[in-house]
Amino acid sequence: MALQRRIEPLRAYKGHDLNFPFPDGWAPPPGISSEDLAKIQHDFLEGWQRISIDAADGHLTPLKDRRFAAPAWESSQPHLLLAHLYLLSADVMSRMVSASTSAPEVKNRLEFSISQWLDALSPANFFVTNPEAQAALVESGGETLMAGMQNLLSDLQKGRITQTDETKFTIGENVATTPGAVVFENPYFQLIQYAPSTPTVFQKPILLVPPCINKFYILDLQPENSLVRYLIEQGLTVFLVSWRNPLAEENDGMDKATWDDYLEQGVLKAIEVTQAISKQKQINALGFCVGGTMLATALAVAAARGEEPVAAVTMLTTMIDFHDTGMMGVFVDEQHARLREQQIGQGGFMSARELGSTFSFLRPNELVWNYVVSNYLKGQTPVAFDLLFWNSDGTNLPGPFFIWYFRYTYLENKLCQPNALTCCGVPIDMRNVKIPAFVYASRDDHIVPWRSAFSTLSLFGGDNTFVLGASGHIAGVINPPAKNKRNFWTSGADANLQDPEKWERQAIEKPGSWWPTWLEWLSQHSGKRLKAPKSLGNPRFKVLEDAPGSYVKVRAV
Repeated sequence: MALQRRIEPLRAYKGHDLNFPFPDGWAPPPGISSEDLAKIQHDFLEGWQRISIDAADGHLTPLKDRRFAAPAWESSQPHLLLAHLYLLSADVMSRMVSASTSAPEVKNRLEFSISQWLDALSPANFFVTNPEAQAALVESGGETLMAGMQNLLSDLQKGRITQTDETKFTIGENVATTPGAVVFENPYFQLIQYAPSTPTVFQKPILLVPPCINKFYILDLQPENSLVRYLIEQGLTVFLVSWRNPLAEENDGMDKATWDDYLEQGVLKAIEVTQAISKQKQINALGFCVGGTMLATALAVAAARGEEPVAAVTMLTTMIDFHDTGMMGVFVDEQHARLREQQIGQGGFMSARELGSTFSFLRPNELVWNYVVSNYLKGQTPVAFDLLFWNSDGTNLPGPFFIWYFRYTYLENKLCQPNALTCCGVPIDMRNVKIPAFVYASRDDHIVPWRSAFSTLSLFGGDNTFVLGASGHIAGVINPPAKNKRNFWTSGADANLQDPEKWERQAIEKPGSWWPTWLEWLSQHSGKRLKAPKSLGNPRFKVLEDAPGSYVKVRAV
């Protein structure tokens, strides 16, 4: 009855316009006009009215938001009311930030900060306001509480949230299983050469350069979704860089490794060894994410030295022009750069744990709070998922390497500027990389915005091709043809490779995986077919151990 008495005055407003005059001397918060604020308040009170009336009548609408979509929420009107009011309040907070006329960098930080707090305060994240967790406790006779506590204690020891059942995966046994051998290693990487599976192979091999921020086996998860295996089955000879995961206790100087070291002793050295083993003056190369940024820089270094060791290059979700870094931009400013330079600029590591947490909180509902609820409140064991197993297996980055990358790409965006940087002793200019380039981006990528990846086309001086895939940073890339999932877009007949908006309007949508389209392009730049080699390596670069090698098995602590 008390609730009914509070609702009755609101019923009178139903169907009428609500105006909220501001009192004399009152001013709206800085950066929001009084008109925008009035509209937001108007919509909030109308929403509150609607929810309150529905609650009083016992007819609250079930929510589609997956946090509140379980039957337990619908069957408990008080909890469902709380979820409705939470979503209404969250919408108001988000709209106030959107209406702000603050500078773009300030607005981005506001949006990120508000979204973090709003996601954290969801009623689903707390046992006392989550009817689904309460029901599970009753039905299990308290077992979910005990299991949840055990999961929490285990994760506290790990220092991270468990996202998948890690006991179900072993590197070299059911992930990273494509046959091959390590044919070279130094303190920076192991080079893997994979065994051919066809009688003949293309003349030019392809060297894969994955990001050094993660392990390489995102490209070789399981047989059915392995990009490495797919290439081999199509007759490509595949070499791959397996970056070392340096640990502080090893005390061998890797904590002082620089960007130039990773270019000279990493990418350029891998190209040299691949050339030697394949007996090819030119090879093909692929760079993924940060690996693509490193590969592009290495090719610019080679061009400045009068060399052209790569015939055609593929860039997967890679930024070279960092004018728009998307959500990552909230972490980028001069103050942060100087702090990191003081902490690890002369030595030390950017830890895998900190890097992993940063990326997880870019998508907190999917990669943080979802697991807080399932692992701790419900006491569930996460489902075994190879991609999430890989996601939890990060690597440490040497401090000097990280701070160079942070300052000259994200902060100052100098990598794309002609001769603005000197790497490995030479000024670099991306325009001198005059080889065919295949540039791939993912439409919903929250780490590398697709329009930023698109800008690579205007930097390289060769014949360029662009493909836009569906989904995000990883799922868009790892999309094998056999599963026939998702879709992608290719250039129209009159494609504009300078303007992403014009390109998008003219793009042609195609179903399924983009891999066959890329393979067709790659085949045109891979030379004739030759008899497949019977052995791996050569007399100079002998087989050291079987793939996937030892470097990939070292876990960060």
